[in-house]
Amino acid sequence: MRRALHLAANGPAEGVNPRVGCVILSPAGDIIAEGWHRGAGTCHAEVDALGHLDAAAARGATAVVTLEPCNHTGRTGPCALALIDAGIGRVVYAVADPGQNSSGGADRLRAAGVDVTGGLLADEAQAFLADWLVSARLGRPFVTVKWASSLDGRAAAADGSSRWITGPPARQDVHERRAAADAILVGTGTALADDPSLTARAADGSLLPHQPRPVVVGRRPIPASAAVHRHPLPPWFVAEHDVAEVLAGLRERGVRRVFVEGGPTLASAFVRASLVDEYLVYLAPTLLGGDRLALGDIGVTGIDAQRRLRIEQLLPLGDDILLVARPAETAPADRAAQPQTQTTPTDGHRPAATTAEDTHVHRNH
Repeated sequence: MRRALHLAANGPAEGVNPRVGCVILSPAGDIIAEGWHRGAGTCHAEVDALGHLDAAAARGATAVVTLEPCNHTGRTGPCALALIDAGIGRVVYAVADPGQNSSGGADRLRAAGVDVTGGLLADEAQAFLADWLVSARLGRPFVTVKWASSLDGRAAAADGSSRWITGPPARQDVHERRAAADAILVGTGTALADDPSLTARAADGSLLPHQPRPVVVGRRPIPASAAVHRHPLPPWFVAEHDVAEVLAGLRERGVRRVFVEGGPTLASAFVRASLVDEYLVYLAPTLLGGDRLALGDIGVTGIDAQRRLRIEQLLPLGDDILLVARPAETAPADRAAQPQTQTTPTDGHRPAATTAEDTHVHRNH
């Protein structure tokens, strides 16, 4: 299974499809074929591995796969059926498929007389597939909201200046985490006021190998001279204030992981709508006072409605601290492992308002 996970890492980390690896063992336990999924429209890992075998070689063999074989027809046929037709005698998988349409492969295999075992190295596979599992279960991308602030929660000084609240190590950490996302979101207010490039850069200023797609949310036009137009990837402009609709559109375009970095208004809209899976809060040992808060109205009118978080990591970054937190009720990896498809908000609160206005407080990274 660890070999299958290693193979899965060869696949693209972005897009709507998961990274899956497969190893086929002979009845004697020898590896006779390997495969992985290379992206939407290509063979799934099981079919890729079977393609390296003669027709008779798979009979009675064991397929070890990181994700439960799918049971639906999309751009390709169901992997469960391909394994049955090939004569595979046993299937071992790590994580159950949470999709409403794609799950059920294990039951189909068992009904055909195949010996099926699930849950092998499930924790490792869930960690590897965490963002995709959340996205598949919720029907939307995994959302990270980031901000940097003073210890008293201010994202900028009273005059709006914010460069720099945090130091170089914290800012570099942001760039590296940007590079792990499929898309980076800002509002039109931030795009107009700060003219950000929205790139992921190394400490020397060069571009990191993977760049997030720049997405500007809002209805105000962005001039052709804006820095976002010089991004390596053409920017997407979303004239929509309902953040749930924004996420639905991004998922349709293959986005799996979203990095929200657009200032307090956009961040607050995602928090208010209960659409945040991970918080990255960079705290600087400084005090600013004033009203330039890192978050605005998030729909909390009384203490009973507070949005409680669970701190998962505290990471020193020079003089600053990165606090990584998630909604307190349920761990995303635990939830992702469950074959559910309902789009219940991830932090247990019903959305109040979900619109992101175009107002702006300067970004601080």
